[in-house]
Amino acid sequence: MKRFAAAVAAAALLVPQMNPAFAQAQQSQQTQSQNQPDAGYVMRINSDLVLSNVVPRDAKTGEVVKGLKQSDFTILENGKPQQIVSFDFQSVDMATPLSEATVSGLAMGNSNNKAVVVAKPEELRNHRLIVMFFDLTSMQPEDLERCVNAARDFLKTKLQAADLVALVSLGDTLKVDQDFTANKDALIQEVGVYNGTEGQGFAQGANANSNQVEDTTGYTPDESEYNDLNTDRELFALRAISKSLERITEKKSLLYFSGGISRDGIENQASLRATINAAVRANLAVYSVDTRGLQAVSPLGDASTGNLRGSSGYNGASLTNNMQQNFATQEVMGTLSSDTGGKAFFDSNDFAPAFAQVQKDNSAYYAIGFHSSNPARDGKYRHLTVKINKPGVKLEFRPGYYAPADFQHSGKEDRERELEDELGSDLPSTDMAIYLDAMYFRLDDNRYYVPVSLIVPGSQIPFVKGGDKDKATLDIIGAVIDEAKRPIGRARETVKLNIDSAQQARQKNIQYSTSFNLPPGKYQIKFLVRENQTGHMGSFVADITLPDMKKSPLRMSSIVLASTRQPSKAQTPLVRGGQQYVPNISHVFRQDQHLYLLYEIYAPGREKLAENAPKGTKPGINLLSSLELIQGSTKVYESPLVQAKETNIEGRDAVAVELDVPLAGLKPGSYICQLNVIDDAAGSFSFPRFAVLVKEPAAAPAPAASTGTGGAQ
Repeated sequence: MKRFAAAVAAAALLVPQMNPAFAQAQQSQQTQSQNQPDAGYVMRINSDLVLSNVVPRDAKTGEVVKGLKQSDFTILENGKPQQIVSFDFQSVDMATPLSEATVSGLAMGNSNNKAVVVAKPEELRNHRLIVMFFDLTSMQPEDLERCVNAARDFLKTKLQAADLVALVSLGDTLKVDQDFTANKDALIQEVGVYNGTEGQGFAQGANANSNQVEDTTGYTPDESEYNDLNTDRELFALRAISKSLERITEKKSLLYFSGGISRDGIENQASLRATINAAVRANLAVYSVDTRGLQAVSPLGDASTGNLRGSSGYNGASLTNNMQQNFATQEVMGTLSSDTGGKAFFDSNDFAPAFAQVQKDNSAYYAIGFHSSNPARDGKYRHLTVKINKPGVKLEFRPGYYAPADFQHSGKEDRERELEDELGSDLPSTDMAIYLDAMYFRLDDNRYYVPVSLIVPGSQIPFVKGGDKDKATLDIIGAVIDEAKRPIGRARETVKLNIDSAQQARQKNIQYSTSFNLPPGKYQIKFLVRENQTGHMGSFVADITLPDMKKSPLRMSSIVLASTRQPSKAQTPLVRGGQQYVPNISHVFRQDQHLYLLYEIYAPGREKLAENAPKGTKPGINLLSSLELIQGSTKVYESPLVQAKETNIEGRDAVAVELDVPLAGLKPGSYICQLNVIDDAAGSFSFPRFAVLVKEPAAAPAPAASTGTGGAQ
């Protein structure tokens, strides 16, 4: 669903503080003492442990050298020696047999696991953990059949007692088809489900360099942007698998079956880097298998491109171009394998060596861990070198890893990816406290205008002094999800705040507003805010139901409470008479302010015409509204009665009702407001209630200043 409007009230500084009853509480870290007699003092230090799996082999026989000690190894990071803090040797020969129905239970997602018994982490020691990942979106039917047959043969004849295998596929969605298990029958059955028709709509498209067309009548569509998105989708799937396996400390291997994956220059660089980094941190080695096998590259191209004209088919230019295109689809797979400690298998119709290599590399290894002596969180690649003091021993190890990066060292692509990851996360971000509210106004029977407002306390934004201005930048991203978990609305803004210091922004609230155009239904609205000084983020999730009003006796919109109205030429339900109502979602007001209310009544009942009414007379309406303020059990205020005798919104058969309540005569405190709405002609009514808090006036109110499309007071 397309976003309807984005009205940014970026610097609308509202009341000094939000009512705690309405604000989203910021999660805090608390340390509590345990009332146990034997409880001692425990100091916890956050430190990044770097693990490197080393396979020492005899230079002559190729056999793994066993019996080595920690003192036999030296590990260097960018040429500097590191202190080894953990050392372990694991071998499948020492694996403890597990039940064939036992799974690790730690793979991503909630799949339809066939097993119910979950292995403990210590039981996975000395086992080979292998993930078979089938990228169904990139493979042709014959390629998929070939790799499925190879996987089935391996499971039938080569699977050993120490092997635990998981099956994952990428089609329309990323699915865990079988969690880690040693059950051959279950694995063979799941592998056999894959077929050559699923997900073909995601295959790579052509681009301008697909062939050398010298005749301008030949046409090859440029689908580079589509390919970039498709590549990001495949890399995201690999990264998601890696992150799901972080809790398993043992070395893991991923057999990546793909028909090729390409990137366009630097367009997918951030995604590729994030995927490699996630795999390295999860101790996951990627073994890439090009399922296209040995290909005959034709100088004239294939049926996926236009006819080749000119002399390039005879002078070698087209053959060179086609060879380069084929190499480009293998380059990313090769990079994934080399940078994660795995191996790539290209240009072969026999996939058995890939399975054998995985078993060989993971049969026995030394896990060496160290804390880097370089504390910089710059996100740069750090080269690893492992040496051994034993002659005649050849070492196999991962060549390096990406250092963790703080917000200041993140690039634009990494920051954008971080926002997308947090927006899709099930866990809320709580570095910043934010509050969100969504309302609705009916535009027609099947369409609603949904304004969304969110507040960030100014105290949580690290403003930077710039002359007489307080400056800050906020990244805001949001999405609307329907009941089927599909995103149907989206908002993305970078808001630059430039506020006069006299307004004391740190003591007030920053309000952002946007809107969506949605059909009736139930939705979840999630927004994420990040301030770009320290990278702190906060998120808020709210549910909203847009009702089908056809059977409602009184069809009424949300009730907007506002303390501020500002000039606007926008054509939205929030604008009346050239004044836009800025929703006060905290429901906190000052005595020197007014409480403005705005709401709409749709298709009000019509009064009966008198018998002697002139011909052509339209029946009128009779809507009555008033507001009562109740404190305790006492009604302390009632507004004058507002009566509407005709509709006032052209083209929507609706009445917009505005109420203005001055608060100067009210004492500070909490009030229950009851809105009385009576449709006398239809005999229907509604009495919604809501709470407000009235506070004393500000000691020295700042002069109004306009910033962006919002206002300040």
